Amino acid sequence: MVLQVTPRDLEVLAPAGHYIALRIGFAFPMEEINAFPPRWVDHYTKNRLMIHDPVMQWGYTNTGTVRWSELAQMDTRGVFSMATTFGLRFGMSVAIFDEKLDLDGQRSIASFARSDREFNDLEAKLLHTFIKRRHFEMVAPTNLTTAELEALGMVRDGKRLKKIAFDLGITEGAVKQRLKNAKVKLGASTSTQAAAMAGQFKLI
Repeated sequence: MVLQVTPRDLEVLAPAGHYIALRIGFAFPMEEINAFPPRWVDHYTKNRLMIHDPVMQWGYTNTGTVRWSELAQMDTRGVFSMATTFGLRFGMSVAIFDEKLDLDGQRSIASFARSDREFNDLEAKLLHTFIKRRHFEMVAPTNLTTAELEALGMVRDGKRLKKIAFDLGITEGAVKQRLKNAKVKLGASTSTQAAAMAGQFKLI
């Protein structure tokens, strides 16, 4: 039986908070979730700690999992000590990157924190599996047609079905079919969600 972590489980596994950056490109991640305590986030941001954070330094040059305690020697600016004062006493970080599959150079980095104890090996494995799954879920599909992307682009621009059909010179039924195909390929529930996802993947 394979245990699968859900976003709700993170509150139990990492009660002191977590940070997830999925598919970091040249400067920004495709998706970012910051559930660390607001006071810590504010302190971290105001003091520009990212450039001194051992987790970020490790995450851009490694893959797998690591406990913050294992990075203590890299912490020349005392970032971990500061985090402790905000309740983040023990941490586990995950970095995902596959040289064969991530040809775009994007990697995902995440951190999870507790105030009571170190993360155990099972928790490390669960968190790694969760971030790895989320990382590869964010891979842009390659099977969307030009016609489907064109329709999604119009949805993103706020055009209604009738207007899209008129502009493309096709029936509303044809537009519906293109959008239906796109939703299936993207795993989206609505055309609006599909258009948003296509935009996120930089397909439109």
